[in-house]
Amino acid sequence: MKNLICASEVTLNITDVAEAKEELGRFAQWLEDLFPKLLDFILQVALAFVVIVIGMKVIGWVRKILRKSLERSEADTGLIQFLDSLVKYALYLVLGLSVLQKFGVQTTSIVAAIGSLGVAIGLALQGSLSNFAGGVIILLLKPFKAGDYIVQGSLEGSVSEIQLFYTTLLTGDNRKVVIPNGQLADNSLINVTSSDTRRLDIKVGISYNADIKLAKEILLNLANSDADVLQEEGKAPMAVVENLGESSVDMMLRVWTPTDKYWDVKFRLNEAVKLSYDEAGIEIPFNQLDVHLINS
Repeated sequence: MKNLICASEVTLNITDVAEAKEELGRFAQWLEDLFPKLLDFILQVALAFVVIVIGMKVIGWVRKILRKSLERSEADTGLIQFLDSLVKYALYLVLGLSVLQKFGVQTTSIVAAIGSLGVAIGLALQGSLSNFAGGVIILLLKPFKAGDYIVQGSLEGSVSEIQLFYTTLLTGDNRKVVIPNGQLADNSLINVTSSDTRRLDIKVGISYNADIKLAKEILLNLANSDADVLQEEGKAPMAVVENLGESSVDMMLRVWTPTDKYWDVKFRLNEAVKLSYDEAGIEIPFNQLDVHLINS
C-alpha cells in the first residue's frame, strides 16, 4: 500500500514538473516573440521623436524664409503675421499626420473622417470660423494695420498682432487686449492713426464780461507759436465762439497737428490757455453751489 502511494506521488510530481516546464517554455516563447515587437516599438518611438525634432526645425526654417520674403516685398505687417500663423498651423498638422503614419495609423482614413465631420466641426466652431473669416476680411480690406491705434466699442489700443483668429492690442498703460477678428470685422471701429495728421479742438468757456476779441487773439497766438501746430493752407489755426452757454461764452481753438504729436499738443495748449487767460484777467467760469442753512 505504501509503495502504491509513493508511486502515485512520484507520478504527480513528474506531472507538475512537466506542466511547469511547459509553462516556462510558453513564457520564454512569449518573451522571445515580444522582444522584436518591443524593439520595433522603441525604434518607432525614437524615429517619431527624430521626425518631430527635425520637423519643428524645418517648420521654423520655412516660417523664417516666408517672413523674410514678405518683408523684402514690403508686405503689410498684419499680412505677414496672419500668413505666418496660417503656415505654422498647416505645417504642424502635416507633421502630426506624418508621425501618426510612422506608427501605422492610416492617415487617409483620418483625413476622410475629418472630411465627413466637416459639417459638424463647422457648426461646433462657428465662432472660430467667423474669426478666421474676419481675419481674412481685415487683411483684404485693411481697415487697420499693425501699429495703428483703433477704438472698438469700449476697447482701444495700438494693434500689435493680427493672427488667424484674434487681433492683439496694447493699451496706453501697456495692457494686452485680445479681440476676436469676427468682432472687428462685423462692427464699426475708429482708426485713430489712419492719417498722418489729426485735428485738435481745444474748448474753453469765458465769462460774459470778458473781452472776446482778446480771448480769440490769445488762442491764435498760442497756436501760432507752437512748433507742432500745422500752418499750411486749409489747416491753419482757427479761434471761434462755438456757443453761447448759460453761464459762459464757449470758445474753441481748432488746430491741426501730426498724429504722433496729438497728445503732446493737446496737453501743452490746455495748460497754456489757462495760464494765458489768468495773466490777461480773463475769467474762466465754473459751476458753483450755494448752500443755505436754515435754523429750525
